[in-house]
Amino acid sequence: LRLFKSRERVEALLQEATAKELSYTDFLDQVLTEEVASKTAKHVTMRTHLARFPFVKSLESFDFGYQPSLDKKQLQTLSSCHFIEHGDNVVLLGPPGVGKTHLAVGLGLKAIARGYRVLFTTAAGMITALTRAASEGRLEDRLKVYTVPRLLILDEIGYLPIDRAGATFVFQLISRRYEKGPMILTSNQSFGAWGDVFGDRVIATAILDRVLHHAITLNIRGNSYRLKDKLKAGLVKPVEATTT
Repeated sequence: LRLFKSRERVEALLQEATAKELSYTDFLDQVLTEEVASKTAKHVTMRTHLARFPFVKSLESFDFGYQPSLDKKQLQTLSSCHFIEHGDNVVLLGPPGVGKTHLAVGLGLKAIARGYRVLFTTAAGMITALTRAASEGRLEDRLKVYTVPRLLILDEIGYLPIDRAGATFVFQLISRRYEKGPMILTSNQSFGAWGDVFGDRVIATAILDRVLHHAITLNIRGNSYRLKDKLKAGLVKPVEATTT
């Protein structure tokens, strides 16, 4: 029956059941509960590995006190993963270092715990992979890699310039997932700057039209975690003091 956890634990559980004088049904319930928990943990570990996260950080470890612009209750609502069931996208905007990727990974881990298949990629990494696949005649197969997972996390839109070919690949992917596969997108650029990011305002508008049709946007306005120690030492000024 491939009940590996039960095989490992059966002797100890029998001794415990005897000592507690458990009924046969209670003993069976305990055996199967441990087996299910073990299999669930293995599946979560496997899906986490397949998601290709750059790191594993939970939502619970996020320092909301350092980013007061974020609504913690809203993140808790998102952690229920109803946005996936409803087909909504989540867009995280903000300057570098404010925790966008951490939040995206944290939500991805919540999705995995609920049984969803998740894939993480940076925009630059995805475009590079699609460009190589197109040159090798494998574009269709590679696009499927990004369309099959129930939740796709597309990180760092706008960190590197995107040429017209790259913008076209992004549009193709967004179009395929539109109203079928929810996404989490992070960007250090406001929506108004996406025309420059993609080097084509028409394509950028078409992408935004599909992304924002069913979307929840979180705009993080705060200081970089990476500058935390320098801010404390007074070596750099906080964002609030330098932003108009």
